[in-house]
Amino acid sequence: MNLIFSKKKNTLLTTIFGIFLIAILMVIPTGYEDALIYQGTERATGKVIEVDNSMIKTSGLVQSGEQKCILLVQNGIFKGEKIEGVNFLGGSLEKDKIYKIGDRALVTISCDGDVIKSAIMSDHYRLDKEMILLAVFAVFLVAFAGRNGFQAILSFCITILMIWKIMVPLYLKGYSPVWVGIVITALLTGIIIFFVYGVDKRTIAASSGALLGIATTCILGILFTDLFKIHGAIMPNAESLLYSGYQHLDLTSIFMSSIFVGASGAMMDLSVDITSAIYEVVEKRPDISSVQAIKSGMNVGKAAMGTMTTTLLLAYSGGYISLLMVFMAQGTPIDHILNYKYVASEILDTVVGSFGLITVAPFTAITAGVLLAKNKNMLHNN
Repeated sequence: MNLIFSKKKNTLLTTIFGIFLIAILMVIPTGYEDALIYQGTERATGKVIEVDNSMIKTSGLVQSGEQKCILLVQNGIFKGEKIEGVNFLGGSLEKDKIYKIGDRALVTISCDGDVIKSAIMSDHYRLDKEMILLAVFAVFLVAFAGRNGFQAILSFCITILMIWKIMVPLYLKGYSPVWVGIVITALLTGIIIFFVYGVDKRTIAASSGALLGIATTCILGILFTDLFKIHGAIMPNAESLLYSGYQHLDLTSIFMSSIFVGASGAMMDLSVDITSAIYEVVEKRPDISSVQAIKSGMNVGKAAMGTMTTTLLLAYSGGYISLLMVFMAQGTPIDHILNYKYVASEILDTVVGSFGLITVAPFTAITAGVLLAKNKNMLHNN
């Protein structure tokens, strides 16, 4: 079976398309760039050269009060100046931070022209280390995966930009989270699989299988969120969003959309695996019928589903280890644990996402078998 375009042309086409799409997404405004709290301020990095902990109150593990630091501003209009920065402590181990001499901090400087009114230390400066980590990741990915690694980087960038530039702003503006999530997920599925195969029947086959699985997850997520009586406020920081002036948002619908958006990556992975397996079978056996190709795809799907469902379980539960430790330390009965709303929401995420994976296998096997194999023997079951 011949590809629609040659591998070289597909690579060139997907690369040009990816760079062009990234450029467009980067210049699209979110509409939330000029927040009132940051107007009249200068953001800069500062190196801590002195610390004053005299106003910090300690009670066991909890610290409250404020820490004052003398900072040497390293960039911006106040570069080279020494300023006093304040680090407010709210008694939360999760959010509070303590600075030491030599640390670098991200600072929000409130100013009137050249006059500094105050300087709030937001957090330790990590952007340089994040950039190093991402750069090392990109180098290793390209070194080991070559062309596919570079395409994966493009997919990674596009996914981040689509979520940040389009999905999140539309959610904040009150558009239907479920429909926005479906459209964005469908676009990302098509784009990411396009980077894998280019202009090819395999792109259609894998995308169709993944989208049918995502649709199944969406329907089940909406149904069981209602049956479980889960409110969207269960999501981290959801209440903070309401208190920030967005009371009109439908948090429950946002939670529903998060179920199929979160599972879509695994579904794409499985659909590509099955499509590639069927393609290889058809390449080796050009005379194979569609029914036989579908059976081969189903066998691959059966083998992959066992690990995929466990992958979702580990991905969702990994961030809840401390909560499980609290339950065990307190001797909470298992029936109480499973009935808690926040535990039920994770069960919903995991099981519904896994159910979507189960349906991706047959959907992809059928679409790939029909599209990639010869159909003249479709009705002949060997």
